[in-house]
Amino acid sequence: MPLIVEKKPEVLITEDGIRTDGRGPLDLRPVKIQVGLLSRADGSAYLEWGGNRVLAAVFGPREVHPKHMTLPDRALLRCRYNMAPFSTPERKRPGPDRRSVELSKVIREALLPSIFLERYPGTAIDVFVEILRSDAGTRVAGVTAASLALADAGIEMRGLVTAVAVGRVGDWVVVDPNHDEDQWGDADIPVAFLMEEKEITLLQLDGPMTQEQFDKALELASQAADLIYEVQKEALRRPYEAVRLEILRRGE
Repeated sequence: MPLIVEKKPEVLITEDGIRTDGRGPLDLRPVKIQVGLLSRADGSAYLEWGGNRVLAAVFGPREVHPKHMTLPDRALLRCRYNMAPFSTPERKRPGPDRRSVELSKVIREALLPSIFLERYPGTAIDVFVEILRSDAGTRVAGVTAASLALADAGIEMRGLVTAVAVGRVGDWVVVDPNHDEDQWGDADIPVAFLMEEKEITLLQLDGPMTQEQFDKALELASQAADLIYEVQKEALRRPYEAVRLEILRRGE
């Protein structure tokens, strides 16, 4: 297969703040979420975020294999992030690589503070994040979907985790970097919040920022997380609302 060489756009953001996908600096890409799609999983969530397509599934609490990994005082949380071979323009080799191992750990660390693991001693909770289509920001999309899958599984949680990325393009701080900005932008900050307390559970920085830009990036990430959080809550409510309406219909 020939190597796909991408060409850098002449301008990533105009003087008026218009980005290559037509958004303004503070605009999110469209976010759509559904839960409960996988009948064989204990919990699941499907997320569309811009061009990203992410499926998260949760199995557990269940028996730990291998046995020697069992934790007597809490559940063992395991996460696996994987990009499907067809998720990128250039076919990805199947199986784990360094990046998928790293992002599996990142997602696990972002979710850990949200779960009452001590209420499930001696068990395992397995989280699988499958990237069906990649379009910048898959780690924050994976965290956001995985948190919903945990809630859909009925795992006792302190609250939902919501993640979003903020970047720097020249002198602009932009919310939710797109593919062009992810490839050729100057800095990128993935952030995740435990929304009940607005506690930061993930914060990474790739690229230079001034203190003023960094502070602004965190503020914008918090505001964007509030918007995504509303979409998460609506996704959790939707199946129960459908059941309620069906019960009311049958009672007529």
